Formats: sequence, structure tokens, C-alpha cells
Amino acid sequence: MATVTVSIGGRRFRLACEDGEEEHVMELGERLDQTVTELRSNVGEIGDQRLTVMAAMLMTDRLSEAEGRIAGLESEISELRESRNEALDRFEALESEASDAMERAGRRIARLARALRGGSTSSSSSGGEEE
Repeated sequence: MATVTVSIGGRRFRLACEDGEEEHVMELGERLDQTVTELRSNVGEIGDQRLTVMAAMLMTDRLSEAEGRIAGLESEISELRESRNEALDRFEALESEASDAMERAGRRIARLARALRGGSTSSSSSGGEEE
């Protein structure tokens, strides 16, 4: 278990954290200190405890807003995935229809080519592939 010292509102706090998490804990402490400093400049000296509670409330409010935006973006992503899947399904259907149309056109062309060479255009000479 590692320990780090963070400075919040001009006071130093020694905190325990998991090994490898030291930098992250220090960054969190810096963010909290910035929020406390921001509040102190806006509301003045109101006591460390009240200032810390206000900072925690402000950060919780920011977190709540971010969570709401994340939920909205996740919903939008889900809708976009659904739209993409529907578009892929339509594309596959159109691709199949186009392939079928090309096969029919190929058979017609083959019959016309045989007819131009003097062959028959009946279904018996085309192997039973009539439309």
C-alpha cells in the first residue's frame, strides 16, 4: 500500500492508495484543491469544513452532469448502431435484388446472343431458365 501527500485548501493530507495509483490520487487532490480555491475566491473564508462540503457538492454536481451527458451519448450510440444495422439489412436486400437482376439480364443476353447467331430462344435450348 502506497501513500501520497496532497494539499487541499492550504492543508496537507497524507492518503493511502494502491501501489501504482499515486499519480492518479495526486491528480484528484489537485482537482479538489482547484475547486476549493475557486470557491474560496467566490465566497470568501467560510471555514474549512463548509468550504470542503461545498467543493464536494460542486464536484458531485459536475459528476452528475457528466453522467447525464454520458447516458445521453450512450443512448445516441445505441440508436446509431440500430440505424446502421437497419441500413446494412437494406443494403444486403438491395444487393441480393441487384444480383438477381444481373443474373436475369445475363440469361437474356445469352439468349439474345444465341438468337443472333441463329440459335433458338426457347426455354428448351436455354436449359429451362425462362423468366
